[in-house]
Amino acid sequence: MIRGLRRRIPAIDLVRAQDTAPSGLSDPLLLDQAAAQNRLLLTHDVTTMTRYAYERIQAGLATPGIFAVSDRASIGEVIDDLALVTESSAMTDWASQVIYVPFR
Repeated sequence: MIRGLRRRIPAIDLVRAQDTAPSGLSDPLLLDQAAAQNRLLLTHDVTTMTRYAYERIQAGLATPGIFAVSDRASIGEVIDDLALVTESSAMTDWASQVIYVPFR
């Protein structure tokens, strides 16, 4: 997906968690890091990561926008949806929200 997004939008600012965070970083700490860096978070973990995100939102903590991608989703659909988001909105539009991709 990242490769496809970079092909579609060469100027996109993407960082993979595995390239910046220690291996095995817990979901709550990864959410802390994404919030501190003001980054949206893309995850395939539609169970626990989204649960922690909802808990942060309810607690009033800074929470980045979370894009939860189903493992069953077509990569092309996901790239289309994420490209649309990137090109038509500001990152702050998605703060404190959990969005399921592909859009339903």
